[in-house]
Amino acid sequence: MDAFFASVEQRDNPALRGQPIAVTGAGERTVITTSSYEARAYGVKTGMTTYKAKKLCPHIIFVIGNNKKYAQVCKKLEEICLRFTPDAEIYSIDEVFLDITNSYHLLGSPENLARTIKDTVKNELGITCTVGMGPNVLVAKLASDLAKPDGFLWINEDMVTSVFETLPVKKLWGIGSHTEEKLRVMGITTCGALGRTPLPLLTKKFGILGERLKDMGNGKLERPLEIVSSEPKSIGHSITLPKDIWKHEEITSCLLRLSEKVGRRARRYGHKGRKITLTVRYTDFKTFTKQTTLPAYTNDTGEIYRSAVAILNGIHLKKSIRLLGISLSSIGKEGDQMLLFQETNQKKRNALTKAVDAVNDKFGEHTVALASTITQENGPGVISPAWRPSGVRNSDV
Repeated sequence: MDAFFASVEQRDNPALRGQPIAVTGAGERTVITTSSYEARAYGVKTGMTTYKAKKLCPHIIFVIGNNKKYAQVCKKLEEICLRFTPDAEIYSIDEVFLDITNSYHLLGSPENLARTIKDTVKNELGITCTVGMGPNVLVAKLASDLAKPDGFLWINEDMVTSVFETLPVKKLWGIGSHTEEKLRVMGITTCGALGRTPLPLLTKKFGILGERLKDMGNGKLERPLEIVSSEPKSIGHSITLPKDIWKHEEITSCLLRLSEKVGRRARRYGHKGRKITLTVRYTDFKTFTKQTTLPAYTNDTGEIYRSAVAILNGIHLKKSIRLLGISLSSIGKEGDQMLLFQETNQKKRNALTKAVDAVNDKFGEHTVALASTITQENGPGVISPAWRPSGVRNSDV
């Protein structure tokens, strides 16, 4: 999708069309999640602070994001894509991979199918997308990046060598700034040079990753689409706090809300886990994690919370905290079998949890919530990169 969040806001508010806008979270510490192409012309980028964006573009308009609206549009996008092929991977809230090998003939040619998708998205969603096509996801993603905005580019197998010969390595999906710098030190700045580099030199520098880098330099990537949602490795939530906190009661109150969100999502999809991980980020952005393994699988909010607090109590905090996160991992599916001698109190807690979940399922998230969490600030934040329109990754946005 093209400048997805910003495009949705401009679609819904005619006064924003043609204007440099940036979508942000609601907190004071928010950053730019997406900027319109009018703002990008001034150098405004995703991840930039609002202060810096304002310096680059004094007349920029900041819009607080509406995550629920973007999620709804993504769901409709998924529905559109599935009309053209069942082989679809929703890679993120604004990006989809489609394998059209077995379906393009329905519209005559791959190009006809791609252009029909573009037209359908524009007509039904009122915003534009860019379609890149290639023999694998690496080349297809590159094609979409090169064709933005509102474009279409097909890099077929016969074109790969010529396109990659002078292409900077940083343009390839999966090559970040650190890898780019290491390659530059080796004298490798283009994909053509990367593809010609002897494999022993790359493996000496990058280990087993060297083989993959060489393939990428030649436009090859053996990565099948994740057609069916796989079982999650973890279920987690984190929050960047509106202000730094250091008091124990402030931290534990936040952990309770996070535990509630993690437990709620795990129960909704029938998952339990044995490992609890606490993530802490200080005001200087130093981040660390600590974890503990439970004797039995759980998705109970109380157990998750008590485990997180136990981890916290074992940490000597050196600075104030700007971010907290909790995740549940070592996941297993929830069984229906109950413990033979289950404690009466546990039975009552389970019954209460099911009742609360049922109310929230019917009337919306947080209709019933723990009293100590309802006074917390919970304005719209930045949508998680792990969000998906269906399955366990469809968290409350």
